[in-house]
Amino acid sequence: MNQSHPSLENLYSAVVADVLDSLGYRNQSLPAQIRALTPAQCVTGVVYTARAETVDAIPEEPYKLEIQAVEQMQAGNVLLVDVGNDETCGFWGELLTTACMYKGVSGVVMTACTRDMWKIKDMDFPVFGIGYHPADSKGRADIVEIDVPITIGGVSARSGDLIVADEDGVVIIPQDVADKAVKLAREKISGENVVRKELLEGVPMGEVFAKYGIL
Repeated sequence: MNQSHPSLENLYSAVVADVLDSLGYRNQSLPAQIRALTPAQCVTGVVYTARAETVDAIPEEPYKLEIQAVEQMQAGNVLLVDVGNDETCGFWGELLTTACMYKGVSGVVMTACTRDMWKIKDMDFPVFGIGYHPADSKGRADIVEIDVPITIGGVSARSGDLIVADEDGVVIIPQDVADKAVKLAREKISGENVVRKELLEGVPMGEVFAKYGIL
């Protein structure tokens, strides 16, 4: 399965965060507790947003918007769900993963827990969240809006933004600056490769930093 959006191939979250800083977007990294929960620990793609809420009763149409979100997403999308750091259930599971994989969806990032890890861990599908929980989401957490602007940990995101997630964390690239940010990130990676080479050759770090301004 392709877990990389073509324009984001070989980029990583730290370098993307750095170039967004340079562009004045200094709050684009999601909270640190959102981590890869699966052996697949890297995903990039085009954001598709959803917002869920903790509930205490089974909705009249459970899973309605979860199903609609999966049906609307396209290959290369990453589902980004604000669930308000819900720890009451396993919001994500094997069957949602299976449906997303068939659609070519690249992964899911959420402020919630997952379950069914006995199966998902072997499916090569990146799931980022805050933990694990065996209970079903029905009657505990339910999507109430899809394809709307959301905010997670002070970071605003919209469908169409880009996302880069890996072992360091998750960064949202606003679509308005996506082309410039990706270009600068590639340039910074190239510069880091040069710096790394000189450091490995024994050039003093201070001299390398003065020369390239990269650390």
